[in-house]
Amino acid sequence: MAQTSTIIIFENVSKSFGDGRRPALDSVSLAVRKGEFRVIIGASGAGKTTLLRLINRLIEPNTGTVQVEGADVRDIDPVALRRRMGYVFQGIGLFPHMTVKENIAVTPKLLGWDKARLKARVDEMLDLIRLDRAQYRDRFPHELSGGERQRVGVARALAAGPHIVLMDEPFGALDPQTRDALAQDYRRLHDELGLTTIMITHDMLEAVLLADGIVVLHDGRVIAGGPPQALLASDSAYVRDLMQTPRRQAERLQALIDGRATA
Repeated sequence: MAQTSTIIIFENVSKSFGDGRRPALDSVSLAVRKGEFRVIIGASGAGKTTLLRLINRLIEPNTGTVQVEGADVRDIDPVALRRRMGYVFQGIGLFPHMTVKENIAVTPKLLGWDKARLKARVDEMLDLIRLDRAQYRDRFPHELSGGERQRVGVARALAAGPHIVLMDEPFGALDPQTRDALAQDYRRLHDELGLTTIMITHDMLEAVLLADGIVVLHDGRVIAGGPPQALLASDSAYVRDLMQTPRRQAERLQALIDGRATA
């Protein structure tokens, strides 16, 4: 992370749905630095997806402010705001009636890019996600494996050159080997392209291995945050419990490497 300026800020943000008795987010404040890979973790219902959707104005806060690149998101046209960001989510969401090249080109086309620029960008994105241009350009989503579809989803999110990428459980539906390979490939792209990434995951090991910083949400509140090393050493009982899985996996793997029996 070469950059240190703040690019996303939450200031005392609360959001409720329905009767509002239990807020999805409760007085959340946090800052994300430019170039950071920030991972949001927490149990189901903790408010993770709500937090992500506030950044690109898919929903609005009840109280508090969300700022992106120095501006309150409520002062930015929501369509223009979303076109400035990439969004990758579980289930991929590719348009089934469009080819790979058409899916990748969706946002640049909406921005008015000419045909030559669109074609060049599609080829560039296919190279970036390591899919052969000639083999994949004209395929439809149903002709791709799950991992290939997710790679195309990443390419589509990056095609218009966003500075910020939002990811909601992007690799959760993949088999472990494909998930790990794609996660590492995305981390490489994040670094090479100088992106700012905010990702939700339920996989604690994935969070520890990918993140520069982790935020722990519990019942709509931020209860801990910091680099992975700090959370692994946290004295919070809830955070310790979350971190038990990656710690236990590491200990078991080391025991196997050392030839020791494991419980």
